[in-house]
Amino acid sequence: MGKTIRQLSEELKLSKQGINQRINSINGFRSKHTYKVKNHLEIDNQGVKMLANFDKQKRQERQPNRQAENDKDKNIDHILLKQLGVKDQQIANLQQALDQQQKLQIATVAENHQLKEHVQKLSRLLEPSNTTQKQQSNDKNDTLSNSANTCHSEDKDGKQDKTNVVDIDEKQQKNKINKSWWRFWK
Repeated sequence: MGKTIRQLSEELKLSKQGINQRINSINGFRSKHTYKVKNHLEIDNQGVKMLANFDKQKRQERQPNRQAENDKDKNIDHILLKQLGVKDQQIANLQQALDQQQKLQIATVAENHQLKEHVQKLSRLLEPSNTTQKQQSNDKNDTLSNSANTCHSEDKDGKQDKTNVVDIDEKQQKNKINKSWWRFWK
């Protein structure tokens, strides 16, 4: 013989609403385990056992869910750890590339510095030769102007001034000396 909802609520120390919630939460419970006697609803012995063990059954149903959730969490943790490992490797590669770039930058700066020093040395060497070239061009201009002047500075007798001719010869000799010195540096 079955029990009524009131008897069951007193036995399980639950409210009638609590018993009704349990009945409604189990699929097909009303059609399989309840029957109507006069004005009240009775639950058969198997239904009573199901309602009494409802908490245990729910825990057991939750346990596989928890196990599945734990397994899922472990899988997610494993995947995240793999991703972290990959990211760590990528960071290490980027750090290595950055170190190489910095070394190349330092080498480039040092090479630029050496080249600047070399250019400065060469420019110091060229400065005297530039002044020599300017002096040579000035000497040529002086020679040309002196020879032009000597041609025009004839005496009334038609004779050239001997001092101007001597000056021209001296300048031509200096010019030859400068040219030979210049060829030595080429």
